[in-house]
Amino acid sequence: MTEGFSTIRAQVSALDGREALVEVQQGCGRCYEKGGCGGQSLTQMFCNGPKRYRVRNDVGAQVGDTVSVAVAPGNIRRSANLAYGLPVVACLAGAIVGDLWLGDVAAMLGGLLGLFAGFALMLQRSRGEAANAADQPYILSRMTDRSEETP
Repeated sequence: MTEGFSTIRAQVSALDGREALVEVQQGCGRCYEKGGCGGQSLTQMFCNGPKRYRVRNDVGAQVGDTVSVAVAPGNIRRSANLAYGLPVVACLAGAIVGDLWLGDVAAMLGGLLGLFAGFALMLQRSRGEAANAADQPYILSRMTDRSEETP
């Protein structure tokens, strides 16, 4: 049932109804795997500690549990395309239209307008995709729990 899903280890830091707030120590966990970004050491410069994400908690994980979080196939690629590709394509389209219409100054203004429109569209689409429960990351399993720890 989880074939093709990407998974990452995380620790549950808080609970909110049927959802959990989990902390991930580093990246997506695929940095050095085949198809991974390979940019782990580069991105560490910009990280300020663990990243926190809200995920579905269908397995009943508790605060302090180490869990495996699953992300549906294609979600990471779609998210990256939406976040990076859409604003760039909109910026280029605005610049081309501006250049064809009135020349260089209009190309710069069209590029800026396209960039802002691309960001606005990206935010709108990402909010719509967040409402789709099938695409939401979720806790696949508990790897350890608090009761296994020794005082």
